[in-house]
Amino acid sequence: MKVLSGLKLEEIEKFTEQFGATKFRAKQIHNWIYAKSVSQIDEMTNLSKDFRELLNQNAVVTDTKIKVKQVSSDGTIKYLIEYADGNCVETVLMRFDNRANLTACVSSQVGCAVNCSFCATGKRGFIRNLTYQEIIEQVLTIQRDTGLKVTNVVFMGQGEPLLNLDNVLKALEIFNDDFQIGARRITISTSGIIPKIDELAKLELQSTLAISLHAPNHKLRSELMPIENKYPIEDLRKSLLNYVEKTGRRITVEYILIHGFNDTIPVAKELAYFLKDIKCNVNLIPYNSVDDTKYKKSSTNDIMRFKYLLEHSGKKVTVRLERGADIDAACGQLSGKNKK
Repeated sequence: MKVLSGLKLEEIEKFTEQFGATKFRAKQIHNWIYAKSVSQIDEMTNLSKDFRELLNQNAVVTDTKIKVKQVSSDGTIKYLIEYADGNCVETVLMRFDNRANLTACVSSQVGCAVNCSFCATGKRGFIRNLTYQEIIEQVLTIQRDTGLKVTNVVFMGQGEPLLNLDNVLKALEIFNDDFQIGARRITISTSGIIPKIDELAKLELQSTLAISLHAPNHKLRSELMPIENKYPIEDLRKSLLNYVEKTGRRITVEYILIHGFNDTIPVAKELAYFLKDIKCNVNLIPYNSVDDTKYKKSSTNDIMRFKYLLEHSGKKVTVRLERGADIDAACGQLSGKNKK
């Protein structure tokens, strides 16, 4: 059975032409999937009954289902999504007071090979890459369930997006063309896969690149992120400078603050020096608790002091609003497991 979700218009045209359908019919199907977020062919009521029956014999809109849905007290919604092979990932819809934006935090892999010590996903290990259709399906699932239109997408869910770059780029293209989500409303996050950052630089995309940095030197960073031993921070810095020069785009630096580890005054000063020549904004993320880790969240005073010191160096610095922590939907908490 052909899965229609995630197909571009020309792909739907190619599929339906075998049934003698016009391009107009394909466009109607495309509109039902992306503009109206239907989940069943029978919901496509402007198609003839005979044509719908023919489609039902050969295709489905989706083969993905919501296994668990959790709603946070702040309005954040977390979905455990199950794919046809039984593997599951989590995706999150974030809403912010007084903002029209609805942001989908999507996963790019089942599990993750990077294994950052503060992150729940890495504890599963790497299972497999998601296809571009499976990535797209996460946003469609949100839209079908809520009746709302996603306006922003961040590749900050489970997995390392740059280790599944081909599927991520195809998904990005569909978000642009078929969902009509502007490239500047899409963020691709990475732990620092240097060859792929260099590849992205050549593409000169308008999307935002976010770097999970979390420490300003090799010693601290390698304790948090084993990927540091493969792609050292000084080499990463050169890659980021090259990216900015090639694209002209400002990078977002993601920095998790952990009490007594990377939130001190000397570390803040070292981070300011490391970033001084890099065109970037800094997003400080208070640590969210994860099972089986020794880390603790920084105090509010330490967070604001760290923010002040970075701002004093001339950088724009924000502290990320905590969303969905009560349902384990915050940064670093996604595991993709069905917890009873």
